Amino acid sequence: MRAFLRRALWDVVPRDQRDTAAALRRRQVVVGIVVLLGAALLGWSVRLEPGDDLFYLGTTALAALWAAGSLVSGRLHLGRIAFRDRLARPVLTPLALGFGLAAVFILGALVVRQIPFLEDQVGSVLDFADEGSVPLLVVITAVSGVAEELFFRGAAYAAIPRHPVLWTSLAYVVATGATGNVMLTFAAGLLGVLCGLQRRASGGILAPALTHVSWSLTMLLVLPYLIA
Repeated sequence: MRAFLRRALWDVVPRDQRDTAAALRRRQVVVGIVVLLGAALLGWSVRLEPGDDLFYLGTTALAALWAAGSLVSGRLHLGRIAFRDRLARPVLTPLALGFGLAAVFILGALVVRQIPFLEDQVGSVLDFADEGSVPLLVVITAVSGVAEELFFRGAAYAAIPRHPVLWTSLAYVVATGATGNVMLTFAAGLLGVLCGLQRRASGGILAPALTHVSWSLTMLLVLPYLIA
């Protein structure tokens, strides 16, 4: 287990992905603008009433904003991790981390049910799953997870020369905090650090994206049965 975690979250694979000074400044400007627009759009979309068709429009527009911002900012990389005696694209390892984090949250949900305020915070998010089309929400959740990682662990991470794991995690928390939902913001903090460490170790966005999507889909499909 220790070797698994070191390979996934700590051991940095060799690479040279440095931007020129001009490319770095361009990336930083793009990232700053997109973070502000994204926080505003996220706050608006989550405050819509469950079942409102505008929710789908808002979340789709937000995913498009994250993805477009990441692509405009500059080049991105998929990344690799050590596998036996070679470097390989990370697939199974990030999926295992995503499902593992989901299991922790599912256990935590059993505690949250005993605290009315926290249960209400989780329930306000899950209302969208109860009122909306589940297949459509699955697609939107998966696409949004990939788009967020393209931006936060792709463009934003590359735009920050020092302590990018810390700062991108904080940026993700601030953007999510625009929803006004305490539990959603707390989840963003834990997920942000986990994905940030994977980005640092692998040098790319593939591992964070797989972890994010596997975690998000598990929460979407399992959590409603625990928080009634």
